[in-house]
Amino acid sequence: MVAHVVMYSTAVCPYCVMAERLLKSKGVEEIEKVRVDLDPAIREAMMQKTGRRTVPQIYIGETHVGGFDDLSALDRAGKLDSLLNPT
Repeated sequence: MVAHVVMYSTAVCPYCVMAERLLKSKGVEEIEKVRVDLDPAIREAMMQKTGRRTVPQIYIGETHVGGFDDLSALDRAGKLDSLLNPT
């Protein structure tokens, strides 16, 4: 079972697209996308939760991964698979 993935994103965000592509290549079929460009209150809530204002902001289960660079670094370090597929 793949962990639940939530991604805060906007309509036009190349890093969001790259993050989604990487996650799909790891077997993630469903990503809950939260569009922060549609409602300023949602962006504010994301900033309160993550301490960051840029997108994407990615959660795998309860773990805040961060943005695409953080996700990619986790993958290169060999730690992404275990986060996505908790035993």
